[in-house]
Amino acid sequence: MSDWWTNFQQAQPTAHALLVLCLVGAAGLALGSVQVRGLSLGVAGTLFVGLLLGHLGVEISPEVRGFVQEFGLILFVYTIGMQVGPGLVDSLRRQGASLNLAAAAVVGLGTLLAAGLGALLGLGPGASAGIFAGATTNTPALGAAQEALRATGTQDPAALAVPAMAYAVTYPFGILGIILAMILLRRWHGVDLETERVRFEQEQRAGQESLTRLTVELTNPNLDGLTVRQLPGIEKLGVVISRLRKRNQSTVQIARADTVLHVGDVMVVVGTPRAVNQFRMIVGRVSQEDLTRAEGPITYARVVVTRPDCVGKTLRQLALNHRHNVTVTRLTRADMELPVTADLRLQFGDMLQLVGTREDLDRAARLLGNAVQELNHTRLVPMFVGIALGILAGTCAVHLGNMPAPIRLGLAGGPLLVAILLSRVGKLGPLLWYMPVNANLLLRELGIVLFLACVGLRAGAHFADAFEGGRGWLWLGAGFVVTAVPILAVGLWLRRYAMTNYLTLCGLLAGSMTDPPALAFAQGLCRSEAPAVAYSTVYPLTMILRIVMAQLIVMFGTG
Repeated sequence: MSDWWTNFQQAQPTAHALLVLCLVGAAGLALGSVQVRGLSLGVAGTLFVGLLLGHLGVEISPEVRGFVQEFGLILFVYTIGMQVGPGLVDSLRRQGASLNLAAAAVVGLGTLLAAGLGALLGLGPGASAGIFAGATTNTPALGAAQEALRATGTQDPAALAVPAMAYAVTYPFGILGIILAMILLRRWHGVDLETERVRFEQEQRAGQESLTRLTVELTNPNLDGLTVRQLPGIEKLGVVISRLRKRNQSTVQIARADTVLHVGDVMVVVGTPRAVNQFRMIVGRVSQEDLTRAEGPITYARVVVTRPDCVGKTLRQLALNHRHNVTVTRLTRADMELPVTADLRLQFGDMLQLVGTREDLDRAARLLGNAVQELNHTRLVPMFVGIALGILAGTCAVHLGNMPAPIRLGLAGGPLLVAILLSRVGKLGPLLWYMPVNANLLLRELGIVLFLACVGLRAGAHFADAFEGGRGWLWLGAGFVVTAVPILAVGLWLRRYAMTNYLTLCGLLAGSMTDPPALAFAQGLCRSEAPAVAYSTVYPLTMILRIVMAQLIVMFGTG
């Protein structure tokens, strides 16, 4: 059997590598699905299996492993960016400063611990920086530390190899330590995941007032003879008149922008409760008449925006009211109702509630697309273009002052930020950046499994070598402290005193360590985008801080 396996590896290295990765992925996911007292490793089980097989001598082609590892990471972070991009700006407005401050505290504590333990234990600046990078799972920080070490004039190959060795020893526990911290925080605080999910959704909607409708009779004589467009406050308040019954008439019609109003007209006003009430005080008084049940040809329909030509355009540009005699009364995006304003830009998948005659509604539906099946269509060309742009963005170098190594976002940061931007834009020329939920989840899971399988196989092969002579144990112990203490300290404070949502806290901790596997674990706890939103909120600043701090550890350690 061993001869066959060796011959297979030598004769067909690519097929051998793919077979090993599939076996590691299958066994790892099976291990991760095993629950002990309600807890499981989830996707991190793949890392354990990879470490074990790597330690037992299972190897794959370095070229294949490197490609699969990086491409898996790219798939994971790109799909995360596509998921959170549309709502990330709102999250930044609400809690961006507080989350980034907490992430900076995690980075700062880790830096002090790595430098302090390095000095206390006599590990040297190279090992200290490698421990800092590995314990916080930040590969760009390792590269920056190596550049900084060379910039100090170090020429000894053995000394230059120390950061990478310390990184390899501490990296596996860096991943597992964050996951264990999440589990401990959940246990210590008796967290109910469903309660946290509901709480997050309520917090998301806190800044978004739900829409309501009110039937109003025009009684203000100063408004008699004005058109709908000329009514005071109608645009500023963001309200919409969906139905109108003229005085002395029994049928209901839609209210166009140029419809002339008179005292005695009755209208249905849609908007936030506050805006509707203010508009009512301007126009007249509340009417008990229910125009939604009145006779006439006016009805409503829900239409999905799927036509690429409409994506990115404002409601003012589409002029549905003027051109097609329909009124947009509500817009739902990602399960959230948004106030309808003329300058609101449409995104692919938006659901509009339209009011008008059946013929006009059908015509408007054809204009907007309303092809629900398009929501399940995966567009591969925009995906590959987006990934390519992300790779280019990740390789761009930014030089800061006298830092010996430039700052790069790398293959983990570039695709993430590009995906966030593209999902916000929605459409550029013929390219439409929209990914169905099922396709997103599939690519995300596949990417992180491939990444962890490769990391485990690589680290497992050399895991025991670093412990010869005892220094590996010192590195491992220091790495344990650098990983666990900052995230537990900040996590306990945020949960106990700041009452931070647990799912948001998990995303924050994963982002503060720039750790995609930890994010994958947090995402697997509950069907909520809270971890991904927090992760993406703090990731850019954290990446920059970790690259800079790794270089400072080397510079001050050799100074």
